[in-house]
Amino acid sequence: MKTRSREKILPPITVQALVEEVPVLVTPVRATLQPVILAGGSGTRLWPLSREQYPKQLLNLVADDTLLEATAHRLEGVAMRTGRTAGMEAPQIVVCGEEHRFMVTDMLKRKGKRARIVSEPCGRNTAPALTVAALHALASAGPCGDAVLVATPADHSVADTDAFRDAIATAVHHAERGAIVTLGARPTVPETGFGYIRAAAPVQPGGFVIDRFVEKPHLELARHYVDSGEYWWNCGIFVVLASVWLNAVSQLQPEMYKQCRAAYEAGEAIGQGDVFRVEREAFDACPSDSIDYAVMEKLDALPGIPGMLVPLDAGWSDVGSWAAIWDIAVKDNAGNAGRGRVLFDGATSCLAHSEGRLIACVGVQDVVVVETADAVLVVDKAHVQDVKNVVQRLRSEHGAEIVNHRKVHRPWGCYDSIDHGDRFQVKRIIVEPGASLSLQMHYHRAEHWVVVRGTARVTCGDTTSILSENQSTYIPIGTLHRLENPGKTPLEIIEVQSGAYLGEDDIVRFEDNYGRK
Repeated sequence: MKTRSREKILPPITVQALVEEVPVLVTPVRATLQPVILAGGSGTRLWPLSREQYPKQLLNLVADDTLLEATAHRLEGVAMRTGRTAGMEAPQIVVCGEEHRFMVTDMLKRKGKRARIVSEPCGRNTAPALTVAALHALASAGPCGDAVLVATPADHSVADTDAFRDAIATAVHHAERGAIVTLGARPTVPETGFGYIRAAAPVQPGGFVIDRFVEKPHLELARHYVDSGEYWWNCGIFVVLASVWLNAVSQLQPEMYKQCRAAYEAGEAIGQGDVFRVEREAFDACPSDSIDYAVMEKLDALPGIPGMLVPLDAGWSDVGSWAAIWDIAVKDNAGNAGRGRVLFDGATSCLAHSEGRLIACVGVQDVVVVETADAVLVVDKAHVQDVKNVVQRLRSEHGAEIVNHRKVHRPWGCYDSIDHGDRFQVKRIIVEPGASLSLQMHYHRAEHWVVVRGTARVTCGDTTSILSENQSTYIPIGTLHRLENPGKTPLEIIEVQSGAYLGEDDIVRFEDNYGRK
């Protein structure tokens, strides 16, 4: 996020000058615990691995699990830490973009985790995301009619899960008493890429009154924050009663609350009911803002809703750059970290990540090398924040490398664009057992399909046929068609497209099993 104002160095806090007690609800609310995973965002600083259609939360950057899977795992067991009984922890809510909901659902299903997906038709930052999650939580709240939202980004890393759960349990204690609680990590270096929180008077158990939020200071100011001992890194993790959050948003951001409520009330459940899609027009009209800017920085205007900080000492990282990946990675004796096919010879303090081809780092220092099928990044660790400049340039030039990887995941399987040229494109398509593409047509391209593995059911116009290995078919321009896998093993075909325009937006869907519009 961009800094909205230039912060000044503030005088030291005198605890005696602050209120010793935070205004809280007279009677704590014993509400259902509702984990919320905020899974939006594109992670442009981790290009070329992170793309708009395959952002960093869906990647296994630091372990075998993806960041999303790891987030879902550490949220489990939090209810037990708070003394809640069975039935007082709701299934996790994951707020994500419409284009990511299939991958999110598949990832969690593979890990045996059931979640309720709230699908956003467009990105509106974290404050609207948490607002629609709060509305969704209240729509299915337990007997008390309220829920404690434990909202965390999907793309962070935490080394100590037990310490994380303990911090959340402390935050829940204060949230049940009416506070909006955020978690903060003690800064170790003057990081200019993080937001900071100034903590004031301590409140038992284990919390502090929040004095103010500070967004991404310049280096001199960051050094002062670290030296003062009064500031914490803002981890972006919030714990709050759903009713308290909606009350705060309705007063501080009335237009945001109005549009989020309209978008939610006009939304629809799709699939088996585990996906709720908010309505596009109202959500598109919603102001875009973060939780920090929209609410937390303005809490002084709401004296009945205190802001509190609970320390998080659990090896937290926002995984916000390739240098952050190097910081938390396992390294060799020379400080090198590698994933995939990587060799180091005379190199020191380097990071290399290969998605396929061999990377050899020889005699270099403090270098990051990232290889994918369609792009290679080489950057000095001191300049990793500038990767976003490359992404901005590619966006201005309409570079396909910022949108998708060469291999693209779909709810029915995936495809790999293995070759392309003037007026043609070749794809390797894999359709999972029992899955089918939409009934569709194209205005600008024809397609040739060759089955190389499995069995295909092909609809072409008024004809439906079964194709086996080494058989082929032709789909003329403008013809209604569908590809299905009726078998019990994956179907693999080679598709050759030819025509004047080969973009993915040249698809007109008539029927679709996955609720895509």
